[in-house]
Formats: sequence, structure tokens, C-alpha cells
Amino acid sequence: MSTADSFALVEDADPALVYLVFTWLRKRYKEHANSDAVLGRVLEISNKGSVPKMMKEGQADPVVAWFEETHSYKDLGSKEFIELIIEKLEG
Repeated sequence: MSTADSFALVEDADPALVYLVFTWLRKRYKEHANSDAVLGRVLEISNKGSVPKMMKEGQADPVVAWFEETHSYKDLGSKEFIELIIEKLEG
């Protein structure tokens, strides 16, 4: 997926979801073999348009506080992480 395509998805997403997904990617790929490609794209998207504001707004969301108090980004695989977050955001 291109950065432009990714940005289009992020632009319409919930700020808490954006913050949580970007933070999960940063934590999971910090020491991964493909970290340069993944984290470079995350950095490019997170500095574009309204995304920095969304990240700040998302960081202050109660769902983020709940997640960070009860879970670890590194302990959850992608599917488990997304299912948990979506369930909490929709609940």
C-alpha cells in the first residue's frame, strides 16, 4: 500500500485507533528486520496533514489509557491487537 493510500485511510479513522495502531507498529517493528521500511512509512504518514493533531487527540483518549494500563503493545499480535481495540472502541 502506498503512503498516499495509507494516509487516505488514516484521515478518516478514529484518533484513538490511529494513535494505538501507530504506537503498536513503532513498538513491534523497533527491532524488526524491515523496521526501516515500516517505520519510515509510519513517520511519513504521522507527519502529514491532520495526523499530528489526531495523534495528540488519540493519545488523550480513555481507550488509550485503558489499553496502556492493562496491556503491552509488544505482547499482542496484529490480529489480536486490532480485534481487542475495535471491540473496545465499538463497545
